[in-house]
Amino acid sequence: MSTPASPQTSADLTPTPAQTVGPFYGYALPFPDGEKLVDRSHPDAIRLHGTVYDGDGVPVPDALLEIWQADGQGRISAEHGSLIRDGYTFTGWGRTPVDNVGRFRFTTVDPGPTEEGRAPFILLTVFARGLLDRLFTRIYLPEDTGALAADPLLSSLPEERRRTLIAAREEDGDLRFDVHLQGAEETVFLQYPNTPQVTGPVTG
Repeated sequence: MSTPASPQTSADLTPTPAQTVGPFYGYALPFPDGEKLVDRSHPDAIRLHGTVYDGDGVPVPDALLEIWQADGQGRISAEHGSLIRDGYTFTGWGRTPVDNVGRFRFTTVDPGPTEEGRAPFILLTVFARGLLDRLFTRIYLPEDTGALAADPLLSSLPEERRRTLIAAREEDGDLRFDVHLQGAEETVFLQYPNTPQVTGPVTG
């Protein structure tokens, strides 16, 4: 006659790691021309590009990024979220993986303000190795300093943290925006509905 197994207690159980959001982006999520919100031939087309870095300043080679934005007149496209890439339709949404040295690029337009006097921005979502959930942040344009100073989110941040949300304009009109997941230059990430995570760089 067999002896029943003793019930396990919590002290007998070994914790297992939490499931992260990646990396497993090579199948199904990327799609052809996903980085093109407009075609490069569009008269207002710009390139939004940068690099994703980890806390040690090392490029992350397996991140996936999405952007959502208004068009140049501040209109939210009816095609938001559409996979349409027909060379002229502005979809307002794009998705792209980084390359093997952490670089990304989107072809898009400068967003206009969705409300008068508000600073225009691009919403950026980051999926990457080791993350338990995706990260949200914003990319602000650098030109309208008055609107930037009045923006509720930016004005709630210390100066040194605020600058992590403002892109750099290059000589050819393109935008550069680097993403730092941790460390001294850590990008400000957001918890929705609209609470910035400003507790300082993540350690560990």
